[in-house]
Amino acid sequence: MHVNSSKAITPADIERKVAEAVFGKKLITNVFRGHVAEAIIAAALEPDWSWCSADCASCDFERCAGLRLEVKQSAILQSWSAEPPKRVTTSFDVAERKGYWEGMTWVPEPGRRAHIYVLAHHTVIDETADHRDPEQWTFYVVRATDLPPVKTISLGSLRRLATPCGFDALKDAVAKSALPIIAAA
Repeated sequence: MHVNSSKAITPADIERKVAEAVFGKKLITNVFRGHVAEAIIAAALEPDWSWCSADCASCDFERCAGLRLEVKQSAILQSWSAEPPKRVTTSFDVAERKGYWEGMTWVPEPGRRAHIYVLAHHTVIDETADHRDPEQWTFYVVRATDLPPVKTISLGSLRRLATPCGFDALKDAVAKSALPIIAAA
C-alpha cells in the first residue's frame, strides 16, 4: 500500500470526496436519493420540524407534541439509465411495520409510526433532470390514518388521496395535514 506522505488526508477530505462522488451528479442512485428528498423537505419544513432520520429511526421528521413524519420517494429517471423507461410504474412503500427502534431498543408495536407521510415524486425525464432541484419534485401529503392497509401505494391511488403540490406549497400542505392530529392530541 502506497501512502502519500507529502499531504495528510483528513476525515473532512474524505467527507468531501464521498459527497462529490455520491451527490455531485444530477441523478442520484436509489441508495442515496432518499437523503436528497429528505434534505429538500427539511429545507421546506425547518425550523417547525426537526430532521431526525437515521439508520433505524422510526420516522424522518419530528415536531412538538410527538408529531412524526415519514418521507418516501421515487424518481422516473434513474442514475443507471440514460434513457427514460418506456413504461413507468411508480409506487411507494407505506407498509405497516412490526415495530420500531427507540435508540438501541426494539419496540414490538405494529403499525405505522408516522402520523403524516410525504411522498415525493421526481418526474423530469429530459436532460434537465436533477434530483437535487427542489422545483423538480412533486409532493403528496397524506395522514397515515388516510392510507389504505397496503404495503405499497401506486401513484394513481395516491392521487385519489392527496392533491399534488410543489416545493413552495409543501410547508402549508404539511401544516394543513397536521392540524386535525394536533387538535385530537
